[in-house]
Amino acid sequence: MAPIPKSMSGILIEETGGVDQLHWKTDLPVPELKDGEVLIRNEFIGVNYIDTYFRTGLYKSTLPFITGKEGAGVVLASSSPSFSEGDRVGYVADRAYAELTAAPAANVVHLPDGVPTEQGAAALLQGLTALTFIREAAGITASVLGVGEAPWTLVHAAAGGTGSLLVQMLSAFGARVIGTAGTDEKCEKARKGGAQWVVNNRTEDVKARVMEITGGRGVDVIFDGVGKATFDLDLEVVALKGTLIVFGNASGPVDPVNILRLGAKNVKLLRPMLFGYVATPEDWDKYTKELFDLIQTGKVNIGVHNVYDLKDVGKAHEDLEGSKTTGKLLLKV
Repeated sequence: MAPIPKSMSGILIEETGGVDQLHWKTDLPVPELKDGEVLIRNEFIGVNYIDTYFRTGLYKSTLPFITGKEGAGVVLASSSPSFSEGDRVGYVADRAYAELTAAPAANVVHLPDGVPTEQGAAALLQGLTALTFIREAAGITASVLGVGEAPWTLVHAAAGGTGSLLVQMLSAFGARVIGTAGTDEKCEKARKGGAQWVVNNRTEDVKARVMEITGGRGVDVIFDGVGKATFDLDLEVVALKGTLIVFGNASGPVDPVNILRLGAKNVKLLRPMLFGYVATPEDWDKYTKELFDLIQTGKVNIGVHNVYDLKDVGKAHEDLEGSKTTGKLLLKV
């Protein structure tokens, strides 16, 4: 076994707030490997909107802490029989913004030979989120698509990290996809990703366009990672017996909802989290396998917008929060 260092570099948050609270450190303690965990030397780390929620304090964590939810690299040490030193792996686990991360083996996956490490780091959290929300939250499966007309779906922020993957997967699965985005460039990216209709939410009336596209019917499933700014619109354009999936807070959290608002159309409202859908080894294995199959067969492309040095993570957060990105952001260790 290779020697485990005594200290490591990484990003420490000592107080919540702006990007100035992302402190580069070179003397952080290496996590102690517990039973059933894998110690991974990170090569690439995924940046996700949830990281900003923890940084600002919207989501709570005990201070000080290291944020970050996914990465990929090489196993340095393992207390699990499923992984060995030198294995190339990806993972979804806490404390990713560091040189080394100890991840539960249940949330670690071997990267297939055809999937580069960079792509593995970019794919897991957002890819599994999109896939499980389609399969589990929306209930869109092969059997559903094989009966009657394909469902109408609406994806907000359709050129973003999770949004672009939702568009690609829904299109690959045969759904009818409407995407929204805020610039012509982002609209074009959503269109290339498979959205049959794209609405510019800054220059067009989204409600009018969605109702026009669907012939006044509305959409069967809405995937909303924006939150507060789009929630009322969602309730206006969702179809009778439709499903509204709110999974992000890019514009702020949705205000408390009067449940009676759902009754007019018998709407199903969900606020799902990925980990509830991959909590068992069987589900983790099933969905990681399907995700990598989609990538390796070319049905899903993991687009990386930019790669930053780990110590420059503040710039990555600024770009993400400023809507300056299309696709995935990565940190290089």
